[in-house]
Amino acid sequence: MNFSMGEFSTITGLGIHTLRYYEKEKLIIPARKDNGRRCYSENDVSWIQFIKRLKDTNMSIKEIRKYAELRVKGNSTLIERMEMLKEHRIVLKEQIAKSQESLGHLDDKIEYYQTEIDKQHESAE
Repeated sequence: MNFSMGEFSTITGLGIHTLRYYEKEKLIIPARKDNGRRCYSENDVSWIQFIKRLKDTNMSIKEIRKYAELRVKGNSTLIERMEMLKEHRIVLKEQIAKSQESLGHLDDKIEYYQTEIDKQHESAE
C-alpha cells in the first residue's frame, strides 16, 4: 500500500516539516509518482518507527544518518550497522544506569522529606 505525505504524516505521527527535514537529511528517501509527488510504503512506515525509537534513545541525527546511509547500501553493511547498534546500546545502558542512580537519590530525598513531615505532624498532635 502506498501513502501520500499527508497520510504518512498521520500514520507516523510526524509533521510534514519533520518528514521534509528527514528527507533533506537523507534519513528517508520516498519514491515519487509520475507527477513528482512523494509516495510512501509500509516499509517506510517501519523505517520511520525505527528512526523514532533511535531518537527516543538519544541517538543523534548524525548517527541515524550514518545508519541510514549504510541501510541504503544493503546487506553488505549488516555487520557495520550491528556494530553501530551495539555501541549505541552501551551508551544507552550507561545513561540508564546514571538515571537509575539519580532516581535512587531522588527517592532518598523524598523519603527524608516524608519522614520530616511525618515527625512534624506527630509533634503537632
